[in-house]
Amino acid sequence: MDILTLEFFQRALIGGVLIGITAPLMGLFLVLRRLSMIGDTLSHVSIAGVALGFLIGVYPVAVGLVFAIAATFAIEKLRKAYKTYAELSIAIIMSGGVALASLLFSLGKGFNVSVTGYLFGSIYTLDTIDLLLIGIVTVVVLLAIGLHAKELFLLTFDEDAAAVSGLPTRYFNFMISILTALVISVSIKIVGALLVSALLTIPAACSLVIARSFRQSIVTVVAVAELAVVAGLMTAGLWNLAPGGTVVMLLIVILLVLLSFRRKFSAG
Repeated sequence: MDILTLEFFQRALIGGVLIGITAPLMGLFLVLRRLSMIGDTLSHVSIAGVALGFLIGVYPVAVGLVFAIAATFAIEKLRKAYKTYAELSIAIIMSGGVALASLLFSLGKGFNVSVTGYLFGSIYTLDTIDLLLIGIVTVVVLLAIGLHAKELFLLTFDEDAAAVSGLPTRYFNFMISILTALVISVSIKIVGALLVSALLTIPAACSLVIARSFRQSIVTVVAVAELAVVAGLMTAGLWNLAPGGTVVMLLIVILLVLLSFRRKFSAG
């Protein structure tokens, strides 16, 4: 286990463990509200911001974060405009994000190799600034969920009842969207924009298989994500594999195992 003594791998583990807390937590709220595709949308928009950051010489993750937050406001606006077809807003913003990213790629051909790291993840290149940003986002997410757990629970399972009871649903909808944008923006350097939605949704899918309450779901998503992240990074480090892809494949394996066990218990 000499790899554990390497500084770059230690930073990778710290960043992975922190994202293993925040990404599945936000993903749980998205999945339960049937908004899981928002993860894909915001990650694609973030890549457009990353590309612009490289083009103008500004910290790419910061620009990606600004783009992701702007996209959340746009999604909410379009959701209000297309109330009957709320998912249309997600498709429109995703298309715009992909189109803008492709245009920026064509303008900055010299940085395409660097951007590729954000598409597929480059967790071994995390630096002190990256870890600081990930740490701040983790604290913000945990504080927000801890302070508003009851409100978020009601909003997640019955938004109409939450509105009737006087809960400022618009405020909490924006809060969930912005927190999701924060998590995705700092996650793309770890697992990559093309894989980040897996870290948001697959742990939540696992919780739907075995959890019997909302509290159990919270514990399950974090436990599954941390298991996949730590085991995935160790496996990738020892066998020289792509870390982001290894983590996601382990998540899928865990989900398949849980589903197979449920079928056996149901059959029994």
